[in-house]
Amino acid sequence: MTSGTEVKTEMNEDRTTPSDNLSADSQEPREPRLTKGTWIGAAVIALIVALIVILGIAARRRTESTLEKDTKAEAIPFVNVIYPASSRLSSGLALPGNTQAFVDTPIYARTSGYLKSWYFDIGAHVKKGQLMAVIETPELDEQLQVAQADLKSAQANLDLANTTSARYQNLLTTNSVSKQETDVAVSDAAAKKAAVDASMASVRRLQQLQSFEKVFAPFDGIVTARNIDIGGLIQAGENTTPKELFHLASIDKIRVFVSVPEVYSTSIKQGDKATLTLDEYPDKSFEGTIARNSNAIDLATRTLNVEVDVDNPKGELLPGAYVFVHFKVPERATGLMLPANTLLFRAQGLQVGVVRNGRVQLVPVVIGKDSGANVEISSGLKATDAVILDPSDSLATGQEVQVKNHVDENATQMKKEAGAQ
Repeated sequence: MTSGTEVKTEMNEDRTTPSDNLSADSQEPREPRLTKGTWIGAAVIALIVALIVILGIAARRRTESTLEKDTKAEAIPFVNVIYPASSRLSSGLALPGNTQAFVDTPIYARTSGYLKSWYFDIGAHVKKGQLMAVIETPELDEQLQVAQADLKSAQANLDLANTTSARYQNLLTTNSVSKQETDVAVSDAAAKKAAVDASMASVRRLQQLQSFEKVFAPFDGIVTARNIDIGGLIQAGENTTPKELFHLASIDKIRVFVSVPEVYSTSIKQGDKATLTLDEYPDKSFEGTIARNSNAIDLATRTLNVEVDVDNPKGELLPGAYVFVHFKVPERATGLMLPANTLLFRAQGLQVGVVRNGRVQLVPVVIGKDSGANVEISSGLKATDAVILDPSDSLATGQEVQVKNHVDENATQMKKEAGAQ
């Protein structure tokens, strides 16, 4: 019995030993193990964070791209455009002109000296031959006296030489003198005659200069300038700069010079009538005659220089005045009308800015008629051209622009004005 119990006890000890070992081992710390659900949750969170980052970057790029596009779009200037209105070039042509005196002459002194007196001031009417000023010439007077004395001496020498020559010729007939001595006497008389002629020429020259001491009016006119005063030094000669004494203008007839556009150059005929209007005389007009033209087109302005002569007996038209000259010309084919605020005045000539395919094209144009607010374009444009209103000075060919508005009211108004004309 005892031995059996011992055997069981040993067996029990053997069985409990592993469990005891396990319980002893379980008291030591173990590393935590992640479950499958934890891994899935972590992956979902990482995916969400990645999506947020990607979407944020994409949104930022879209914003930057939109901002860049908006900035570029705002950098392109906006312009208002207008289409040319059709109109017939009317038979009345009004162009600006400048008046000039028919004869306009500066008066200079021909002799040097000091001004003794003057008799006419600016605005005075003078007649041809009237005395205008007197110049004192003491040096010239002395030179004339010397020349006259030399002339008397030369004449005395000539008289003696002539007497000697006559005596020798008489003596030669009796062979009292030689032929050689007679020839010398005759030649001396001829030389003395030449000296007298030279002295007489010198006296006449100085007398002519002395006559210039008095300044006379060369024609009927008005004194427009006086540049001298009593006691002033007046110098005349080739080596001095001449000083203008008076400026005289004849205004009984006035010349008016007008630049006529090339399109009308063939319609301007010599002898045709033209009418002048001035702001000074709003209810009055002056009739003139086309006297002549240059018969050549100016390459810079593409115009014909025309002279209109106007009778001015009352002196109402003044030299240098700004006038409008009205010509009668035949009606021309249909042209295009634009407001004046579309024009660009450049060194290359008159131009307008036209929008074509979103870019600017500077087009040279020729004006047929200028009515102030509007102008008639005779060449250079088409009715379908979109012309820029109020173009900037920096506008250049090839510049990108955006059309902000098509202005049609101005075109309607221009058509009304064209019909009224």
